[in-house]
Amino acid sequence: MNEKTMLQEEQILAEENICIEENLVYVKPKSLTDTVFHYCPGCGHGAAHRIIAEAIDELGIQSEVVGVAPVGCSVFAYHYFNIDMQEAAHGRASAVATGIKRVLPEKYVFSYQGDGDLAAIGTAETIHTCNRGENILIVFINNGIYGMTGGQMAPTTLPGMKSTTSPFGRDVASMGNPLKITELIAQLPGVIYATRQAVNTPANVRKAKKAIIKGFQNQKLNKGLSFVEIVSNCPSNWKMTPVQANKWMEDNMFPFYPLGDLKVLKEEN
Repeated sequence: MNEKTMLQEEQILAEENICIEENLVYVKPKSLTDTVFHYCPGCGHGAAHRIIAEAIDELGIQSEVVGVAPVGCSVFAYHYFNIDMQEAAHGRASAVATGIKRVLPEKYVFSYQGDGDLAAIGTAETIHTCNRGENILIVFINNGIYGMTGGQMAPTTLPGMKSTTSPFGRDVASMGNPLKITELIAQLPGVIYATRQAVNTPANVRKAKKAIIKGFQNQKLNKGLSFVEIVSNCPSNWKMTPVQANKWMEDNMFPFYPLGDLKVLKEEN
């Protein structure tokens, strides 16, 4: 093979590589393992995992992050995130994250919790962690129901919404009102960032990812806690197809749990 032919082949390969890069639509984040997600089809946990991993990769902090996963659908998160992960007892993730951050203050620490975990058995830990202004990020997945343990009513279940323990719908008179956790903790002085997002559309995924990145970056300020709620679905326990679940979420969950920032730390001059 002469030099001219070799140069031509190199040029062709270079052009092919450019084409491949230009048409590349998916790259698995380095901060995710090769383990296949076990989540039900259409569940928002997979998208939430991905944007957290993308945020970690883009910030270049993979070796500096510690995640905490409790009991519930998030219990297997340590199989999926290619970072240091710690398992916590049901509802205790924010307490465990507090301990990790205080021992290793230079690390980026986050908890990943569902509504049954964070807003029920973990309410006390959540409130006091937020009130103390621990310098961590809490990611809160709200699908309005207990996902893993059988579809029971959660503190976030909507009025009239059916579950295995409220088969005729949540009766506010006897079962109380749903907890709007993000509004509740946004009032606490220890919280510097509180936002509610979703992952049901590409546009919402981008906004949620931006919120996750901000939550990690806020830890450099050492001024308090960041809280990112992600309103999600549960097709299996809602007894719907993924498409139906997303539509139901948009029509029912979003009006009750409106998306957007609830509290943002004011920039100092």
